[in-house]
Amino acid sequence: MKYIFKRLGFYLIAFVAAITINFFIPRLMPGDPVQMYMAKLYQTSGKIDAETIAAVEKLFGFSKNKPIIESYFEYVGSIFQGNWGISFSQYPLTVIEALSRGLSWTAFLMGTALIISFIINNLLGIVAAWRRGSKLDSVLTVGGQLMANIPAVVLALLISYAFARSDTFGIFPIGYAVTPLFRPANVLQYIGDVAYHAFLPVTCIVMLQLGGIMGMRANMINQLGEDFIAMGRAKGVPEWKLMFSYGARNALLPVVTTLAMQIGFMLGGSLIIEVVFNYPGLGKVMIGALDSRDYPLMQGILLMSTILMLTANFIADMMLLILDPRLRKQGR
Repeated sequence: MKYIFKRLGFYLIAFVAAITINFFIPRLMPGDPVQMYMAKLYQTSGKIDAETIAAVEKLFGFSKNKPIIESYFEYVGSIFQGNWGISFSQYPLTVIEALSRGLSWTAFLMGTALIISFIINNLLGIVAAWRRGSKLDSVLTVGGQLMANIPAVVLALLISYAFARSDTFGIFPIGYAVTPLFRPANVLQYIGDVAYHAFLPVTCIVMLQLGGIMGMRANMINQLGEDFIAMGRAKGVPEWKLMFSYGARNALLPVVTTLAMQIGFMLGGSLIIEVVFNYPGLGKVMIGALDSRDYPLMQGILLMSTILMLTANFIADMMLLILDPRLRKQGR
């Protein structure tokens, strides 16, 4: 319990620090979103009085007449109350409502890619370590290093050019999560259509994570040098059992600690990939917020990303606590 409370305290401090940065950075950016919104309102109504300006500033929580410290504490309080403000660019939607439209698709892409990449990376890492020095090991090692260093935008552009353009292969669609006006006859048709649209973005994210092969390979090689592997082989334990039940089980422990970091890199890559494929996730919402200088929505995206990262780190800590008995003893 001591370990859990210690980690919770750390993440609470990190969350408050993120909120503080999240509040001040957008306000240092050029442009006044309230004035931009008022200009649009003026084009519609033809006149704007002082009361209207004050009402809009209060509505969006962006008042120049209020001390910035007072605005900061009001912002922190509203965050913990679940009031993240109202989007300038998607008015009258609240920030949470605007984010929810893209968050579900981003979570779907990341969740699918995380499961696939975790399985592929660990299996290929185990095989590469078990066959170290072979041609297969060399191919997997070079491939993992290449994928770990290629920029997300470059890979996404290459794949979209090869498989989504009508003048090339044109096998997969781009620009939607579901076919417009699609009327599925059953759930399986809907799932198939969603998978069809998500195939290229998920493939890009998985390929970018193939550098994880190297981590599992290194962990597995360390385990293969342990005495219990030699003892198991001397007792006639089958090779597949030595590889998976003996070596892989212990090699997985360090992988769990890097899982949260992997999610962080995956989130950044996912947002870029969504923009390239025009996929309706948080990446598309982010571009719209930047174009319109939508401060509340930009803050919401940064805050949501922070929450996802901290949650992933906490889950990784709890998984490590379950898998590593030494931490349980230290936490008593």
